[in-house]
Amino acid sequence: MTTQANSSSETTTHGSDTSASQAGGPVPEGYRDMSTERWFSMPRPVRVLVLLMSAAGVAMSVGYIFALIPLLDLTYYFLLMAAFLPVVYLLLPAWKGETRVTWASYLPAILICALTVFMAYHSRSLAFGTWVPVKADWQLWTAASIFILVLEAARRSGGYIFLTIVVLLALYPVYAQNMPGILWGPPSDLSRTIAFNVFSGDAMLGVVTRVVGELIIGFLILAALMVATGAADFFLALAMALMGTSRGGAAKVSVLASGFFGSLSGSIFGNVVSTGSVTIPSMKKAGFPGHYAGALEACASTGGMLMPPVMGAVAFIMADFTNTEYRVIVLGALIPSLLYYFGLYCHVDGFAARNGLKGMKREDLPKVRDVLKDGWPFLVVLGFLVWGLVFMRWERLTPFYASALLLVLTTLHPKLRIQFNRIPELFFQISKLLSQTMGLLLPTSFILGGLMATGVAPVIAASLVRMGGDAIVPVLAIGIGVCMIFGMLGMIVAAYLMLALTLAPALEQIAGLNTLAIHLFIAYYASLAAITPPVALAAFLASRISDSDPIRTSLHAARLGIVLYFVPIFFLFEPALILQGPIYLTVIWTALNICAVLIIAAASEGQVPFRGRLSGWARLPLFACGLLVGFPEWISTVAGLAVAAGLIALGSRQASPEATSTGVQSAPPANH
Repeated sequence: MTTQANSSSETTTHGSDTSASQAGGPVPEGYRDMSTERWFSMPRPVRVLVLLMSAAGVAMSVGYIFALIPLLDLTYYFLLMAAFLPVVYLLLPAWKGETRVTWASYLPAILICALTVFMAYHSRSLAFGTWVPVKADWQLWTAASIFILVLEAARRSGGYIFLTIVVLLALYPVYAQNMPGILWGPPSDLSRTIAFNVFSGDAMLGVVTRVVGELIIGFLILAALMVATGAADFFLALAMALMGTSRGGAAKVSVLASGFFGSLSGSIFGNVVSTGSVTIPSMKKAGFPGHYAGALEACASTGGMLMPPVMGAVAFIMADFTNTEYRVIVLGALIPSLLYYFGLYCHVDGFAARNGLKGMKREDLPKVRDVLKDGWPFLVVLGFLVWGLVFMRWERLTPFYASALLLVLTTLHPKLRIQFNRIPELFFQISKLLSQTMGLLLPTSFILGGLMATGVAPVIAASLVRMGGDAIVPVLAIGIGVCMIFGMLGMIVAAYLMLALTLAPALEQIAGLNTLAIHLFIAYYASLAAITPPVALAAFLASRISDSDPIRTSLHAARLGIVLYFVPIFFLFEPALILQGPIYLTVIWTALNICAVLIIAAASEGQVPFRGRLSGWARLPLFACGLLVGFPEWISTVAGLAVAAGLIALGSRQASPEATSTGVQSAPPANH
């Protein structure tokens, strides 16, 4: 499970564990971040060199993005790889027992650094000429060496399943002529395929590398600064101060904290480990069963990858792929994300009411005023980030401005000020985040290259159109199936890239659906695999922390996150939910979807707000009514509302005063 879990974090920040380590939560050994131990196992001169390379990489990115230094795009990309990709081999072990850095890690680090610097030197020739097919043997050997080393980074970052799928799809042109039907492609030899994967703008030097080097890097630098100044602890404390005393407060803290932290980190597994190591034990202490606590944390952490303003890597790739402003994607994802977290809140509230779980004592919680006094700069920076992205449209410049503002504000704040002796730690965090991001994302560019080299993508899209005819349902079913399979393997970015090339054009041709809605739909379903049995990686990790059965935890995660299974379908057919339609429709369908979420959560938990327990016979039909209310079609919506009102009136009974009061929980929860 460990290697697969790593690959699920194909996000902007991969696995920040600061909060976890500080909280001392029960993070499983197999998931514990060993990079710090490996870092200090290296000789001091090597560490100094890595930090200098990290600082040089940051300085180069600032100079390139702000056009302060003249650099060809390809020169910048290769130099960025030279600065950060070697760290993948230094921080991630070559084999399970390699706790200290050995020659097996030093050698590939030195080789990839030398090769990428060499390619930076030849980047002008590559940019203004063609190296596919190669013109000289040394070009082929260079391409093959980089190809193998990037695959080794994929193995260390994502495990053997990730590596196998990358290899099979990257080398697809070699055996495409032997594939049946729509999968057939023109023949290509191995040397041309490898050269295309490494030297082509449709593969490694294309959209993925461009997104990492021009968009994601600024957010990673901001994330590293946030980690270094204690933002994760602040958001957790703020969630406890705001929600701790409410009914089921410990679980509501988990939802809110993961939403806060995830909106900055965009990391599913980083969220589970960092916030879950604190919130899961807290939920269990408050009376929530272990499987419920683990499932809720897994759901809340998964939503963090979809929560603006900083979403996962898929959102940045989507912006580049669809030629859409990032702010449009941020705004589009806002309402669906809020509906999802509102659904989690409703589930928690219903479970707490049904089982008599009360809030935590106010004296055991931090005060809102004190928390804000200590951490207000983080909220200012977060607000500035939204303002810069949405209103000023600074795009890739925004996180750099936000980082500068954070440095100014924390310098003025005595408790948050970065001490001079912590500057090396800051550059270590930047190097770690960027290297792990590159280790996961660069290999996915080979998948793109394999599909583009054969030209099979448009053929598959055309075949899907013919298969669907006038019916969109079978095409959607195929797309959802592919999303879930790839997502279960932890290949969220890979799933998005494949379906953006094949499914998205088919859906546009069949039904004329909104482009952004289609791409968000694909991204949401790929992410959903993290909480979907049988391979619900986020739920499995959370179950290790909560000491509960993994299958039971994943089944409950799928139930708690049920809103996320249907909201993408709703906004696919009503783009106003992602702000791609008239504002009056946005208001109407948002209100109706809020009602739908309330109904679905009530049916799922068997507890109706302000009414009380729901009879068993009414739960399934009420759940169906919730789906009818949310689906953007007036007849079904009105019918769903009418039937739901009748079911609630007939199937629920008024709650007792004890069930609705607040205070300290005294009764054990039911085994739900």
